[in-house]
Amino acid sequence: MQNFISFVKRHSIFFQSILLVAVLLLSAYLRLYKISEYMTFLGDEGRDVLIVKRMIVDHKFTLLGPTASVGGFFLGPIYYYFMLPFLWLWNLDPTGPAVMVALFGILTVYLVYRIGKDFFDYRTGIIASLLYSLSPIVIAYSRSSWNPNVVPFFATLLVYILFKYSQEQKNRYVCFAGICLGIGIQLHYLFTFLFPLVLLWVFLFRRRAFIKIFVSLVIGFIIGASPFLLFELRHGFANIRSIINFILEGKDTGFALAQYASILYDVFFRLFGRLVLRLPQRDIYDNFSKIQIHLWVILTFIAAFLSTVFLFLTVRSQVIFRKFIPMHWNKNGALLLFLWLLVPLMCFGFYRRSIYEYYFGIFFPAPFLIVSVFLSWIARFRYVWLVSFVSLVFLVYINWLGMPFWYPPNRQLEQVRRISWEAYQMTEGKPFNFALITGQNSDHAYRFFFEVWGNPPVTIENTVIDPERITVTDRLIVLCEIIDCKPLGHPLWEIAGFGRAEIVETKTVPFVTIHKLVHSMSQ
Repeated sequence: MQNFISFVKRHSIFFQSILLVAVLLLSAYLRLYKISEYMTFLGDEGRDVLIVKRMIVDHKFTLLGPTASVGGFFLGPIYYYFMLPFLWLWNLDPTGPAVMVALFGILTVYLVYRIGKDFFDYRTGIIASLLYSLSPIVIAYSRSSWNPNVVPFFATLLVYILFKYSQEQKNRYVCFAGICLGIGIQLHYLFTFLFPLVLLWVFLFRRRAFIKIFVSLVIGFIIGASPFLLFELRHGFANIRSIINFILEGKDTGFALAQYASILYDVFFRLFGRLVLRLPQRDIYDNFSKIQIHLWVILTFIAAFLSTVFLFLTVRSQVIFRKFIPMHWNKNGALLLFLWLLVPLMCFGFYRRSIYEYYFGIFFPAPFLIVSVFLSWIARFRYVWLVSFVSLVFLVYINWLGMPFWYPPNRQLEQVRRISWEAYQMTEGKPFNFALITGQNSDHAYRFFFEVWGNPPVTIENTVIDPERITVTDRLIVLCEIIDCKPLGHPLWEIAGFGRAEIVETKTVPFVTIHKLVHSMSQ
């Protein structure tokens, strides 16, 4: 036994590397397994691949990204350029960009490991990366192509760069941080919550004139945000003005003490409960017994508050906690991790709209790292290390139960492709107009396949632009995603603009009904 222990110690780096590789392989499996069958492919995803397809095939490049969900402004186009090589490599199959997001997710797992290891120790890094790789919510947002889904990677990379700056005091890291900010702000507007973190951290660890450091940050930001800034220069900074108005004057932001506190508590609780402990959403609490929910909530309280308080005490170790904290733990790393949780959390308090879980992408890894720091610390003590081990096994178990593979795949991509093909056959290869009657979806996913197959629908223009009604073709394909669908006389512009019509053909395929309309003879 003694010989075995000596052997393990002599080859510890080898065994640590093997364990890290195992975690990365597990994360790759969970993110790539049957990705085309489980990925989301609806209107937003269709819009993105349609734009990138036009960049690849038609060489119509863009400096404008997708519209933000609030505020009426547009994001930058950087995500489209991330998608481009993968959509090209997959021969215009939307699975390619989803694989890209999964690869970003795997890289994020590695960054979580590096942060845990470099800030604290190897054990913290491997526990955090394992828990992060297994979280069902994190996995769900790593298996579909959508611009917010790569935010965790750039947020985590930004934090690691800030740590390197505090260690080495080199201006190039400030420039790299600015590049991350420039890229991140194009992926989701809530990346702005990390701007105060960067400014605070750079100010705390400045050793030269702050102005020079700030200039490096601005230069990096201009480089990272250059596609978006080029569009703004050409159009009078229209989106930047809209963003400023949204923040300063909009009804969706502001400060109210009672509401501020409740938002902070809700975000803090959900951040740990939903991500680390897989706490169910409140609207499905009835699917579980009251005892289960109460225990789940109590465990979330314990994990969230105990581990966060411990991290705070670690930051304050020189004053009251010094003899209990490992000497090799990096105090700057502990402070940065604490601020990574605190600063965005405080910013969320000013946000008055619904807060969805993908908004947490700017600090997805933070709760996993904070819990892992606490578990790693407990494991150092002879008589309570078993608590750490049992807690880790419990977290792995409950998250494994939430894996998406336990449920049948949605096959949305295949469904949209099949529906589009059925509608495409009804066009007989001739020009056509297209309309979608739906609840909340958009028609971009269907239009993508029409374009790939070489017969895109003609968009009907109003009579001011098209007085001779050249854009009105001989046939209109109407796709119904709702049950009680009556296309004749429907007020939707694509139908009303076609004029009086009659149905000449109807197909029923799973989930939708397809109608072919032609102009009425009595018109």
